[in-house]
Order: sequence, then C-alpha cells, then structure tokens
Amino acid sequence: MQRYVVIAVGALLISVFIAVRWVAGWWESPLDVPEDGLVVYVEPGDSLSRLSRRLANTGVLKQERLFNWSGRFLGADSRILLGEYRLEAGTTPKGLLELLQSGDTVRYLVTLPEGITLQDALELIQNSDGINPVLEQSDDPQLIALVAPAAVAEGYFLPETYQYERGDSDLDVLTEAHRMMEETLADVWNQRQSDLPYDDPYEALVMASIIEKETGLAAERPTIGGVFVRRLQRGMRLQTDPTVIYGLGSAFQGNLQRKHLSDESNPYNSYRHHGLPPGPIALPGRAALMAAVDPQDGDALYFVARGDGSHKFSATLEEHQAAVRQFQLSRRANYRSAPKGSEQ
Repeated sequence: MQRYVVIAVGALLISVFIAVRWVAGWWESPLDVPEDGLVVYVEPGDSLSRLSRRLANTGVLKQERLFNWSGRFLGADSRILLGEYRLEAGTTPKGLLELLQSGDTVRYLVTLPEGITLQDALELIQNSDGINPVLEQSDDPQLIALVAPAAVAEGYFLPETYQYERGDSDLDVLTEAHRMMEETLADVWNQRQSDLPYDDPYEALVMASIIEKETGLAAERPTIGGVFVRRLQRGMRLQTDPTVIYGLGSAFQGNLQRKHLSDESNPYNSYRHHGLPPGPIALPGRAALMAAVDPQDGDALYFVARGDGSHKFSATLEEHQAAVRQFQLSRRANYRSAPKGSEQ
C-alpha cells in the first residue's frame, strides 16, 4: 500500500512539475500578434477578463482563462491602466500584463506651425487622429478662461510639436501649448532690452505675432522687429498688412484693397490706428518673441518685399518709395512675398 502511495505522490509531483514547466513556457512564449503589431485600447470600465476576451476573440490570446488567473494571482487585474497600447510581434503574456500596468500608452504627435492663427491651430488639432473635440471656436469660453486676464485667446499658445494620447481633447493640447507659451514668454521677457515701447509681456506677444506674419526668414525677424519698435517709439503707425488682414477675418478674399487700408472701423487696421493692435494676430514662435524683445539696432523705418521672400529695408521715405517702385510696381511673374516653402 505504501508503495502505491509513493508512486501516486511521485506521479502527482511529476504532473505538477510538467504543468509548472508548461505554464512557465507559455508565460514566456510569444502571443499571436501580427508582424506589424496590434493596438489594444483599454476603455473605461474594462476589466482584465473583458480585455482578455477581446484578445481571445481576435486570436491573439489562446489561453484566456490562464491569463486571467495569472493576472489575479499577481494582483494585476486591479492595476491595469486606461489608454491605447501597442503590442509588438513577440509580446508574451508576461509582457502584455506588464504593459497594461505600465501606462506606456501610444503617443500621437501634432505640430502647430509658427504663424498660424488660433482658429487654424484648433482645426489642425481637431483633425488629428484620436482627438476628442470639445471646443467650438477659437473664442470658446474655455479658451478665454484659460488665457485670462487676456481678453482674447489668439496668440497665447506656443507653436511646437505636442504629444497626446487617444481620447485627449483639443483643450488638453492647447492647455499644454498655453503653458509652454507662458513659460517661453516669461523667459524672453527677462531678456528684453531696456526702453522698449511695451508696458507688459502681452504687448511683446502682440508685436511678436506681427513679426511672425511679416517674414518667414529667421534672419530678418530681428531687423523687422527693429523697424516696428522704432516706428512705435517715434509715434508712427505700424502700417503692416497682416494686421489689417487679420481684422478683416473671413471678409478678406486674398486681395487687400485701398478701402481696407482706409477702414477705421477695423481695430486691427494699423494704417489708421496708432500703436499696437488690440491683440496678437497669430501664434508666434520663440524666435519671433526674441525679435520683439531684442530687436536689431539700426535706422531703417520701412521695408518692402523684394519678391524672392526677402525684404528691402530703408531709412527714409524717399528710399522706401524707390524700393516700392522697383520691387512692387513691376512685379516679376515668379514674385513671392514669402520665402519658398514658408508661405503662411
């Protein structure tokens, strides 16, 4: 009798050993993930068993119950995190369980180019994959509250590349862009020249947005900043087309006319109103912000587009009028007001 007990116990131990070895092998064996990978989304309310059922239905996970038991035994069933995860070919059950607890979710990128308007930035974000749109327009009350005490939200967002997860909102992305702009604006404001015609950083932001729209050449930004600063210091009007165009909004059809330049009802008409416009006209980048607070010294008070993307700068009205006749009144067929590839 004792002999049979020994044999039974031995057989049981061998079976347990074989089972443990099999489970250990399964635990470290690749799942049936396609070669190009697979994206798994853990949704609100998902449990480990619900997720494993979906994976089993797609053929990725062969041992659904064993995976669930393993998760419960390790306490992982209560620690999986929401989000979108990418399974690479070769992922094991162990790796899957670790991934679901890591929060290492799929990250998407959206780039806000320098010089675009807030409305264009909002539409770009909303058209990005996985974004949850919660904002209506660039004057949405949530954006106004975000930039308070500024009265308008335009310009107060740094053009950069931002990461987000599927399910993040357009407001989430713009909240980060606003935080980055506040940090950048504070930094450049601390590097400003003395005796600039700005009362606060916001006015430097307004100026930077104008500089951003006036040129796509990085080397010209400080020079254009110098022109505008000197004009303000001398009580001259800025007389810059981009401000007028911004004030026209959807009424601008691509052709700036004399009636637009003489329209005093447009608060952004820098041909009719002195000083800075009421607010920014675009999203300026760091280089434009630096050009606003650290403009280049010189005597130029005017500039005109050459037609190759660069500008001719002049110190006197007579020189400027001559440059206008040379570069504007006899435009070439390939005339461009902005550098090739940088039109905004």
